[in-house]
Amino acid sequence: MGQAGIRQKKTGQLRPMKHAHLMNSLLYSENIVDFARGAKFVDFLLKGGTVVNVFTGETVPADVAIASGRIVGVSSGHAYQAELTIDCSGKFICPGFIDGHIHLESTLLSPYEFARAVVPRGTAAVICDPHEIANVFGSRGIEYLLDASENLPVEVFVMAPSCVPATHLEHSGASLGADDINALYRHPRVVGLAEMMNFPGVLAKFPDVVAKLRDAVSRGMIIDGHAPMVSGTDLQAYIASGISSDHECTGADEALEKLRAGMYVYIREGSTEHNLADLIPAVTAENNRRCLLVSDDRHPADLMDRGHLDYSLRLAVRNGLDPIAAIRMVTINPAERFRLSGRGAVGPGYIADLVILDDLTDFRVSTVFHGGRITYEDGETFFLKPSAQKIQLPPSVRIPMDSLDFRIEARGEKIRTIEILEGQIITGAIELPVKEKDGFAVADPERDILKMAVVERHHNTGRTGLGFVRGIGIRKGAISGSVAHDSHNIITAGTDDSDMLKAVATIVDMQGGFAVVSEGNVLAALPLPIAGLLSPATLEEVRQGMDRLNEAAGDLGCRLRDPFMALSFLALPVIPDLKLTDMGLVDVTSFEIVPLFV
Repeated sequence: MGQAGIRQKKTGQLRPMKHAHLMNSLLYSENIVDFARGAKFVDFLLKGGTVVNVFTGETVPADVAIASGRIVGVSSGHAYQAELTIDCSGKFICPGFIDGHIHLESTLLSPYEFARAVVPRGTAAVICDPHEIANVFGSRGIEYLLDASENLPVEVFVMAPSCVPATHLEHSGASLGADDINALYRHPRVVGLAEMMNFPGVLAKFPDVVAKLRDAVSRGMIIDGHAPMVSGTDLQAYIASGISSDHECTGADEALEKLRAGMYVYIREGSTEHNLADLIPAVTAENNRRCLLVSDDRHPADLMDRGHLDYSLRLAVRNGLDPIAAIRMVTINPAERFRLSGRGAVGPGYIADLVILDDLTDFRVSTVFHGGRITYEDGETFFLKPSAQKIQLPPSVRIPMDSLDFRIEARGEKIRTIEILEGQIITGAIELPVKEKDGFAVADPERDILKMAVVERHHNTGRTGLGFVRGIGIRKGAISGSVAHDSHNIITAGTDDSDMLKAVATIVDMQGGFAVVSEGNVLAALPLPIAGLLSPATLEEVRQGMDRLNEAAGDLGCRLRDPFMALSFLALPVIPDLKLTDMGLVDVTSFEIVPLFV
């Protein structure tokens, strides 16, 4: 593997370096004692920097010695000699960042391209919930992601999806029962049970939910939660069942109630979900060790333009959080939460996942180490694409286009309408007068009311849910996608049926993706042929494709910053208040299908 830009103190020159000799086992060796005592040359010595000590919450001038993939010493003296010495004067040496909750599928990228996006931002590990691809292909989809994330410069840990399908109010491509989840626990990178979205099922003691929780508790597994606005005795019961975190808080009072009840609170800043600024006031010196900064869902443009966890750190500090507390929330806190032994700190014996920062305000990354190897330095990455995957996936979009019909017979004076709330995935539920034409309820772009359809795409059934949405803003045409959380059926919204049908047909032809259509013409499209969720293209190509889609939607009048991310959450029946699935309109509060007409 080629390596450039390393300053060697003996010569002070830049020279290429081969690192095959550094790819040693991270297992214990008696040599670590000799390295740590300075009796043997270490591989790297980070000299003259300031260490961010997440144990004590301070910054300390110290040198950091690395050998055999581990940190072997942190010392302010002249204890170590190294094969390579890196001058870190004026810089901060920090643990590699860990994202405690992300859906890799929401990046639309292959795991390798995801690594290309986040390694330069300092990300060393992620805990992902692959329930998106599991809702399409079940255990096979999870195995595909585990296979695709082997040997990357970002460690990908997995939480076994708890809700596939998410609810009984939609149809997904697969189902994961308790036995399927127990089988997943055998994989060394599966570290717990993912977000239990079916909080009504927990409270109602649904047998399948009880079985999954009972098995996880009996195995001592970590169980993540998903409990938007759940409070009082319902929250107490939810936590008592074994669930110990939440990432759906939208206000400081909600976060504090959950912290006081013993939960970890994951403070989310995604492409659509902007919760960080509202939640930072809940974080104190006393409780910050129970808080994590997470991304949940992040699109390629945000990864490239804003960043990953480095962006969350900048935003947290700008909103008044102490920089060391913020760093703890992306290092030692997630490491301890997920029992990632040897990760999350700069200390002797810890895995050498390190980020060298220019400052603790903008969190500019100059160098990244992963397992004792330099993977990024001064604008250049140093890692190779893994070999071809062993697991391949079949086509996943099956829709009988000839039988689709989006007409809605007018059967009342008012319609229940989903209202988009910018910057949130929760939605409003409003009742609006119907616009009628020839006996049918139709879109009314003058009032920003679009027709919606969610079409089952996994089993060729043609099942379709129909409804209306306010807040997208397009004045003609339609937008559509095969990313529709969590069952990922085809979702479309538009001003007329013909363009909506054309948009759906475009998705079918591409075997997944996004499309913008107007007057029968496809204005922009991005194929996502891997499970209808992921692209095999590069980070840059996917970003360009999304830019074209967003621009085309904007030309039609869309005022949302990320319309396709917003569209994808309109089918998620575990987030209040009103959603649409292939089975119909869902009142999330009552957790039941409700009539469109009032």
